[in-house]
Amino acid sequence: MKNLRDVWSSRFMHYIGEVQKYMRFIFTGHLAIVLVFLIGAGGYQYSEWLKIVQSDFPAEVLIALFVGVLLAFSRPTSLLREPDQVYLLPLESKMSQYFKKAKAWTFWSQVWIVAIVYIVSIPLLKAVTELTTFEIWSVFLLIIILKYLSVQGEFSYRYSERGQMIWVDRLIRAVIFSVAVYMGLHMQHILAIVAAVIGCVYIVIFRKKCAREPVPYEHFVKLEQNRMMSFYRFANYFTDVPHLRGSIRRRGWLDWLYKFVSYNKDNTQKYLVFRTFIRTDDHFYLWFRLTVISAVIAAFVDIPVVSWIVAGALSFATTIQLKSALLSSGEFRMDMLYPLPDEARKVAVNQIVRLAMITQAIIVGLCSITQPMFYLTFIIILVISELTAKVSKP
Repeated sequence: MKNLRDVWSSRFMHYIGEVQKYMRFIFTGHLAIVLVFLIGAGGYQYSEWLKIVQSDFPAEVLIALFVGVLLAFSRPTSLLREPDQVYLLPLESKMSQYFKKAKAWTFWSQVWIVAIVYIVSIPLLKAVTELTTFEIWSVFLLIIILKYLSVQGEFSYRYSERGQMIWVDRLIRAVIFSVAVYMGLHMQHILAIVAAVIGCVYIVIFRKKCAREPVPYEHFVKLEQNRMMSFYRFANYFTDVPHLRGSIRRRGWLDWLYKFVSYNKDNTQKYLVFRTFIRTDDHFYLWFRLTVISAVIAAFVDIPVVSWIVAGALSFATTIQLKSALLSSGEFRMDMLYPLPDEARKVAVNQIVRLAMITQAIIVGLCSITQPMFYLTFIIILVISELTAKVSKP
């Protein structure tokens, strides 16, 4: 058996390779353009808002609450696999070596998120508070320390309690960390240290309980499987993930939509494709999430050009991915036994994609109704969708 540190290192390299393999499909040209415009538009809106923000705006409270919640979510990355429940069982007494590396990676892979959020909030703090640069960055250091404690705390809780009632643990840590950050922003150093010490005591309690408990392989394996499955589902929006199988839900609250596609012999494929779109999580949530993103940007970004570019880019992404997903069903279907025309499914997919994009255009168009020339958003989505559907390979 290899040294457990070597086991972690080899799995970490495999994990990085797996992530990189799909990330090159995720960060393509159109997504990069969308991100650039989103960041630019968001930064412009933020800077303009800072010019008119009131001095009594509760920045400390909001920042403390938001940062505290982010700190509390510190799900460990263990990289454990299902066979480890058997093969690593004889090395249970030495698993601390493995978990030490796991906790280190968990910290470094998550700390940048809360760091960026706090750094973005610094201009707001300077606009509405009298904090000095040194005081602001001292709170930043406090947040980094709290993040380290949070990673240790969530790991210890999951280890000792097998992940049961994890939301209670996160709620407690969120409250403690929010209080610590709030006190830090008010330069109440003693109270901030007291809150941090309370968090340490809370974490130590569960760390001591870990010494009496066997390694919860099953819980950590399931946690790791769910984490990777979330990544694969996200990657599946941009490229085909071969070993991913989306779950199916009836979604009874959408049964009324089936009335728009009559149930008869002539509409066999159209009816089946429509039900596939509605009931398959990957297909439905792909359309839903991209539509929501486009609608939110159209509603809150006051720069029409940015809204049009984002709407067009997301229309392209929705169309090409939805069409590919509905056509790539390779498993056996009962309709294959019937003498239907070869092109029937392709025609049905195009019709359903067109219906989905018209719905997206209506939703996004209504959300941009307060913008000048809002009707262009509707036109852009439909035109780009139709062009994408015709140019893309069947």
